[in-house]
Amino acid sequence: MPATIRDVARASGVHVSTVSRTFSAPHLVNPDTRSRVLSTAESLGYRPNRAARALITGRTHNIGLIVADIANPFFPPLIKAAESQSRQRDYHLFVADTNEDPVVEEQLVYALAKQVDGVLLCSPRMSNDLIEKLRKEVPLVVVNRPVEGLPAVVMDVASGARAAIEHLVGLGHRAIALLGGPRGSWTNREIRRSATAAARAAGATLTVLGPFQPTEQAGWSACDAVLGTGATAVLAYNDLMAIGLLEGLHERNVSVPEELSVVGIDDIMLSRLVRPKLTTVATPTAAAGRAAVDMLLQHDDEHRTTALVTLQTQLVIRDSTGPAPVPPHHVAANA
Repeated sequence: MPATIRDVARASGVHVSTVSRTFSAPHLVNPDTRSRVLSTAESLGYRPNRAARALITGRTHNIGLIVADIANPFFPPLIKAAESQSRQRDYHLFVADTNEDPVVEEQLVYALAKQVDGVLLCSPRMSNDLIEKLRKEVPLVVVNRPVEGLPAVVMDVASGARAAIEHLVGLGHRAIALLGGPRGSWTNREIRRSATAAARAAGATLTVLGPFQPTEQAGWSACDAVLGTGATAVLAYNDLMAIGLLEGLHERNVSVPEELSVVGIDDIMLSRLVRPKLTTVATPTAAAGRAAVDMLLQHDDEHRTTALVTLQTQLVIRDSTGPAPVPPHHVAANA
């Protein structure tokens, strides 16, 4: 006969409620007691019946995580961190991909609503009005998008974009291009707003191109448009677009950073592997995943948080940025 929760309680020397709490809310149990109960449960072969627990508590101990594009290297560190954090809290994480489609995004929220205790919306493309409507279906935490009345975790890309523009201006660049991200992206709006203000304050010209999909192919396709602006430096919406741009520049024999400096945003692993190594704005994606799970599980439905957590970004200077090229007539004059 399979071991029961009462068997575990008796063998552990604790009350049945303590065993139940060890599996349903382990962070509320003394670490030594929790370890003893888990060890005893393992030795007895006990496994909690999640379906039965859900009927009693009204909780599934499942969390939904919806991302814009699971193939984008920005998301895996966030997913892994959220999954690990969920597991520590005895929750299971289900991941769904929208392929940058706001209609699919909405459909997934409805589909998950009855199967999970809450949903993490990462870089949503839906309107704020629709997100506020969906909160009535299931508890939501939004990542990379502040929505009034909802808990959210955002990365301070505005300060990152400003630091990137100031870095380029400090290298002598006065004509800068910005490769914009997807329409409907809060991150894209923040980058554009901050980069525009920073360029204006420094007396530099910023030419905005886009919107583009946040892909390597989009960066490659934008290469001729970038060169047509006459810019000596480029800030891209993300590293994938910047890497695609590097490929296009290489095919056209445009030297980076001697002829054109390139900056990305995210600091994905590939940014350290391409040549030249990419200067970029590092975003704390893993920390965002952990924080989002904690916010979702922090309060019960009657006292759910509406806090906004802002995580800092950091400019990482590598090899793809350098001094602005000297105009030919200046070279001739100096000669």
